[in-house]
Amino acid sequence: MDDLLLRPATTEDLPALADLHIRVRDAAYPSMPRRLHDDAGVARWVAGWDLAHSEVWVAGSGDRPVGYARVHEDWLEDLYVDPGAAGQGVGSALLDLVKARRPDGFGLWVFVSNTRAIDFYLRHGLVEVLRTDGAQNEEREPDIQMAWRGTPA
Repeated sequence: MDDLLLRPATTEDLPALADLHIRVRDAAYPSMPRRLHDDAGVARWVAGWDLAHSEVWVAGSGDRPVGYARVHEDWLEDLYVDPGAAGQGVGSALLDLVKARRPDGFGLWVFVSNTRAIDFYLRHGLVEVLRTDGAQNEEREPDIQMAWRGTPA
């Protein structure tokens, strides 16, 4: 995407990021489990993100976000790309930014059913660390912990 801009999120971005999150999750079914929270619940959750203690990066094209990444400490909590922008380098740009911001590495969780995301992360140098039966996640779906080990010294 030629006109892609990556920038830190502001509180003014959060409603649009909630909408983006909803669109992505709904479009991803059945690769990702159905969301457990209604639109209002997602909006409340996103509105509660603490931008002083977590990094949220917005990928924008024009005046609308087409993706975002949310990082807390050494965990990539979310990386979502609008379905209409998939395959255009938005996810790669966000992941490259996270790698640059976390040169010592980071981890993430991905559902086993989300093979497209798993392939994406593997192509970008992440490795599988652990598989679970999902008993510890909200959706109760099998998942994989993956990690990027950091920039080689």
